[in-house]
Amino acid sequence: MKVMVLLGSESDFGTIEAGLGVLKDFGVPFGIEVTSAHRSPERTLALVRTSEAAGVEVFIAVAGKAAHLAGVVAAHTVRPVIGVPVESEALAGLDALLSTAQMPKGIPVATMAIGKPGGTNAALFAVEVLALKDDGLRKKLDAHRAKMAAQVEAASVTLKEKL
Repeated sequence: MKVMVLLGSESDFGTIEAGLGVLKDFGVPFGIEVTSAHRSPERTLALVRTSEAAGVEVFIAVAGKAAHLAGVVAAHTVRPVIGVPVESEALAGLDALLSTAQMPKGIPVATMAIGKPGGTNAALFAVEVLALKDDGLRKKLDAHRAKMAAQVEAASVTLKEKL
């Protein structure tokens, strides 16, 4: 397992679901667990420790509201931690974004966009980190980027044909 995905609650799954598809598409082995920085701090710490021992290289923490999960994980590992703020009714996820992005100096968390786009980008960012040491993943990323560029070009041609 290369990536561990930690959810603050089961309801956060929808935010990362497409991101898990990205990890699968790239062939990146991952685990997923529900844990809370506030309601189950001992479980969170144990998951970080056992994940490190199992060879996890990147953590993705998905949480909403106070969203301290990514920060708590980062406080207990020197491996990259990617935080994904969950969109919520109360403040549209701004509270989670600020809680994730405003880490104190010395304990960094890479913070993605709020909601599902952030979940997808977190997975892609994890693949990029892993690709630093894996040429096969690097080639898959290059192909992925080339495919996106081709889709943009095709859209431009299609638009011009409508004129």
